[in-house]
Amino acid sequence: MTILRKIVLSSALLVGFIHVNAQADGGLSNPSDPVTITEVKVLFSDRGPVVLLQAEGKAIPIFVDYTVALSIHGALSGEKLSRPLTHDLMRTILETFGGHVTQTIITLKEGTYYGSLAVAFRDEVKVFDSRSSDSIALAIHFKAPIIVGRDLLSSAGRVLGQSKAEDL
Repeated sequence: MTILRKIVLSSALLVGFIHVNAQADGGLSNPSDPVTITEVKVLFSDRGPVVLLQAEGKAIPIFVDYTVALSIHGALSGEKLSRPLTHDLMRTILETFGGHVTQTIITLKEGTYYGSLAVAFRDEVKVFDSRSSDSIALAIHFKAPIIVGRDLLSSAGRVLGQSKAEDL
């Protein structure tokens, strides 16, 4: 079954998954009490693709667009599409010039998730502001840690349990 067909079927089968109203201090570029995400999943809801960042028995849902969902799913599963997506291209460019993602920190401010993407090139690390979804996708492509603050995990994280969501 093709990825696109899985997306359509998953979207049709799922009835409402999660709505996030929580807020945490998104201005922190380096949380004082960091938590490393231990698992990432891509699911589909009636509102579109959602990435679940899981740690310590909780999951933070972040809604993403379909292209990012495909990119993250491909990076997690090892599936290759016939043509590279933007994150595949960025990975190739960074690796060609000796760069790599070292980590990303995800924060939430006023209902919007942000990503701080750390990229090492030679002996220097630069941090770039990014959409959380792009930051997560690139971290997964490079097998780099995804970090959130404990306050974000506490406020936006949902206790893991059985859901009606279906994996890609």
